[in-house]
Amino acid sequence: MRRWRKNIRNLAVTVMDLPQDLIFDMPRITLIGNAQITIENHRGLDLFGSDLLRLRLEVGALEIAGENLVIRNILKNEVLIEGTIQRVEYVK
Repeated sequence: MRRWRKNIRNLAVTVMDLPQDLIFDMPRITLIGNAQITIENHRGLDLFGSDLLRLRLEVGALEIAGENLVIRNILKNEVLIEGTIQRVEYVK
């Protein structure tokens, strides 16, 4: 059943030219300089401090390290973080 779903999703991406992040629940990360980052399609907040933030993803997690990190906006599937961003790392 999962293979069938994956094949349908791949077909939707190639034939209908739909974005992969929409079809496969992949995170969409928008980084503006080293001052602001927006992550869409996250699954929740695991860890938050002024120097480290970890978000759950469909598979794995995303760590953002920096200084003076502040969550400016958090929605069900989107989070906006500001501060001095030094590292963004995908962790399995």
